[in-house]
Amino acid sequence: MAKKIDLVIEAVRYKNGQIVAVRGYERRGFTFSDRMVFDRKTLAERLQKGKQVLLGAREEFKASTFKLAKSVALVKKDDHEWITTNPQANQDCLENAPFF
Repeated sequence: MAKKIDLVIEAVRYKNGQIVAVRGYERRGFTFSDRMVFDRKTLAERLQKGKQVLLGAREEFKASTFKLAKSVALVKKDDHEWITTNPQANQDCLENAPFF
């Protein structure tokens, strides 16, 4: 059985190459929340807890239906942590996520 999606990120904000905040939707039972903003610390905590986070966009007029893209992961290398869609990355990078 596939793991349920816990958070869908639709946009990102960077400062100096590091994620400051993401905008997205969080699972609330059988449905998803309204649009919310999560800071980097909150997003990292959710990823550390093993939550399933993906990039995507809500389909218009279809409530909790999303067009999903890449999976987001917390990558640790040499005492650094990055939030990324690319496991080989050496900085925060959510590929193809629009800015807000």
